[in-house]
Amino acid sequence: MDEKPNQNHSNNNSDFKIRIPRLTLEKDVILSATTKQLFDEAIGAMKHHKTIYSDWGFGDVDPMGRNMVINFYGPPGTGKTLAAEALAGSLKRNFIHIGIAELESKYVGETAKNITAAFHAANEECAVLFFDEADTLLGARLSSVTQGIDNEINAMRSTLLMELERFDGIVVFATNFAKNYDQAFVSRIRYHIEFQLPDLDGRRKLWDKMLVPGVPLAEDRISILTRCAEASEGLSGREIRNALRTAFPKALLNDNPSPKVHWEHLAEAIMQILASRKQVGKKRNDNAQSESIQPGMKMLGF
Repeated sequence: MDEKPNQNHSNNNSDFKIRIPRLTLEKDVILSATTKQLFDEAIGAMKHHKTIYSDWGFGDVDPMGRNMVINFYGPPGTGKTLAAEALAGSLKRNFIHIGIAELESKYVGETAKNITAAFHAANEECAVLFFDEADTLLGARLSSVTQGIDNEINAMRSTLLMELERFDGIVVFATNFAKNYDQAFVSRIRYHIEFQLPDLDGRRKLWDKMLVPGVPLAEDRISILTRCAEASEGLSGREIRNALRTAFPKALLNDNPSPKVHWEHLAEAIMQILASRKQVGKKRNDNAQSESIQPGMKMLGF
């Protein structure tokens, strides 16, 4: 499975948006040690595909091993979509991002045909094919078909199984609900890579990356990064970014001619994110996650 260069052109034979990735794993994604190791192994398998399957002869007993199917799973906001694009960037391949809702709304009654078209586009454009919210696609086929929509779902999933068998490129699925996958799909996925909420070191790296140098700080940067990392326990990378989006306007409210971001602005923004976890939307069922945000809330006096 050789690397191929990005191609900067549009595809007139497909309705899918094909783009050159803006990111790479090396520069733009913060991964835990365990997750990074799995990425390294998957990339290594792609780079050394010829050695394993041709030179060593493993292709004789694994004729369907031409492709690479990877599953990213974990809580919302942990960087699955970001990592998928960055993987394509590191491999110097184009990137096709497909949302399941988009498939179902734009191609009513033709979802199976659209899946086939997606694989064709990925093959033609040498693109990493990324399916978001993949649990909708990879669920179990229905044994008791009672409505037209049931037939549509079964046709969609059967088509996907066939396309995975004959595709020789790279497919990435992402989900927040990996337990909903049917075993027929699980067995065809080579790497299952878990994305966890960042630990203390990961949170500090995220704050350091997102608190860009141009932001004027009223206090020592190292001290602020340390306090933010400790106070944001249980938050995802997306929520840390949202905290910064909330904190920056706070520093500008008083029309100060030389505004600066104080720890209090950041602390208040973190507190608002933590509060929304408890008060807005569906409650998370994972007790461990709920307990993980308690130290941050206590630190902030919330």
